[in-house]
Amino acid sequence: MTIVIPDDYHAKEALENRRIKCIPAGRAAKQDIRALRIGILNIMPEAESYEFNLLFPLGRSVLQITPIWIRLKSHSYSSSNQDHLDRHYVSFEEAVKDRHLDGLLISGAPVEKMAFEDVTYWEELSEIMDYARTNIASTLGICWGGLALAYHVGVPKVNYDKKLFGVFETRNIDTNHPITGEMDDLYWCPNSRHAGCDESAIQEFSSRGEINLLGVSDEAGAIIFETPDHRFVMHLGHFEYDANRLVEEYNRDMKLGRSDVEPPRHVNLENPINQWRAQNTEFFTQWIKYVYETTPF
Repeated sequence: MTIVIPDDYHAKEALENRRIKCIPAGRAAKQDIRALRIGILNIMPEAESYEFNLLFPLGRSVLQITPIWIRLKSHSYSSSNQDHLDRHYVSFEEAVKDRHLDGLLISGAPVEKMAFEDVTYWEELSEIMDYARTNIASTLGICWGGLALAYHVGVPKVNYDKKLFGVFETRNIDTNHPITGEMDDLYWCPNSRHAGCDESAIQEFSSRGEINLLGVSDEAGAIIFETPDHRFVMHLGHFEYDANRLVEEYNRDMKLGRSDVEPPRHVNLENPINQWRAQNTEFFTQWIKYVYETTPF
């Protein structure tokens, strides 16, 4: 349960308060353990404030993790702290220049309704996904990151009239799967998105054996699925969210006058309860274990 980060990293105290062991690179180098290098392509607004959400579940693994924060050259990151980005983030070319990445994580982004080709950084991201498919053991896409991976392998996206918003009961489809197999047969999963994958296309791809369904909700459709080679794992939900996040997003959307956003389903706005904490830990822990067992280096 160790994350390799600088001593003065802004979220170090918060991580340690949640029982995540943090050590500097110098100390990690003295241990006879090779930390897994997990690239994190973080394109969420206010990128630095989202980092804890990913480091916490990754840090629950018994393996050492060195997060490699990646920024896109074709994205402005206008809402993020530029000094923080300059200090902690590198380009993808820099991330893989001298050493490989064991795993790659692609975050969500607030561009669900845009056609992928209209997203300013789509060409750059497509090149990264091409590289990852053959050079990185596993790439995990979250929310829009999952939609991007799905589209990259041919599954079309559909926009919703109303935001898919809330915490939805989800069925574990494959109880023998190396990542999701030991999750509960039924579990709750937060979702917050304006788009999803075309469900008829999902079923067609599944019937042809071109994707494996892992988590499906009666209300929210396919939430977790993968390519048959396990290289791309698409998670359209947000296990990494805490209980208050959906309430904060709802309040933000109401202040902005969003008419396409209704209160999050199955969420008590006055007393939100985390019903997915164990699934969050299990999912990310097993993904890291899978990366460790399959990385060729």
